[in-house]
Amino acid sequence: MFVVEQGGQIYVLSGLDADDQDLFLDIRSLIDDSGNEMGLLGLAFHPDYAENGQFFVNYTDSSGTVIARFETNGGRGDPDSLDVILSFDQPYSNHNGGHLEFGPDGYLYIATGDGGSGGDPLGHAQDRQTFHGNNLRIDIDILGPQGSYAIPLDNPYAGKSEGYLEEIYAYGLRNPWRFSFDPLTGQLWAGDVGQNAVEEINISEKGKNYGWNIMEGSKCFNPPIGCDSTGLEMPVYEYLHPLGRSITGGYVYRGSELPLLDGAYIYADFVSGLIWALWYQDGEVQVNYAIAVTDLRSLRLVRTMIMNYILPRLTAEFTN
Repeated sequence: MFVVEQGGQIYVLSGLDADDQDLFLDIRSLIDDSGNEMGLLGLAFHPDYAENGQFFVNYTDSSGTVIARFETNGGRGDPDSLDVILSFDQPYSNHNGGHLEFGPDGYLYIATGDGGSGGDPLGHAQDRQTFHGNNLRIDIDILGPQGSYAIPLDNPYAGKSEGYLEEIYAYGLRNPWRFSFDPLTGQLWAGDVGQNAVEEINISEKGKNYGWNIMEGSKCFNPPIGCDSTGLEMPVYEYLHPLGRSITGGYVYRGSELPLLDGAYIYADFVSGLIWALWYQDGEVQVNYAIAVTDLRSLRLVRTMIMNYILPRLTAEFTN
């Protein structure tokens, strides 16, 4: 198990005891973690890592976001093997996204936030000429005009002349800082953190616009009433504040030890500490059920409300 620490270190754990850890990579000298959403934010191993020893990280430095490739040396990450493959500015310290993961197609997917502040004041998420507010998709096994990577030929804006960034796979996102692929279906599930009212879950698909900052979830945001939702993709599921205030995107469970959760998307909320299981089939959510109430980052007021009001209702609805 590899643990990424925001300050710039990655540890590998051989057991659950804190003593069973070894330092895998230390790039603290490269990191700017002066903001609460800055630092070392993501790690992904090349599909052929066992043969080539390559892995990729997402971090912030003094200029913005950096996507870099490293290689191993003697079983550990070699900081001297740094190869920056993509970088772009960050106008604010929040909404940096941070997750990156290889898809079943072998391409590297990168989640980027809208650039920060509140309400997307720079209009990034609807601007396909910026790296912000997107899910990016690149081919890191081919050297293209971009440098250390190439554009997959079936990216929605590959080779097109509208001036849109060819790296964009999907857009209209606020801060999709965690996503994952269903190992059975290959669907890309992403949690997108909301602004003032709505936390949302999307199944991210090529070329689609997920609405921010025209909409926050399925509600109008800019303008607050009468917005034009034409061509916008609505969330698969959403929940309102104060049930939670910062969704943490999860994983579709395809294991064998917990058969009751087979096919469920397991996700959480960073503020309320709630953990849910969501079942999705035939284009619709069948069930969304709270499976745990934790003390992780929970607020006393929210916890009281959940325990005394929301959970009894959810339990009754699930039982019925």
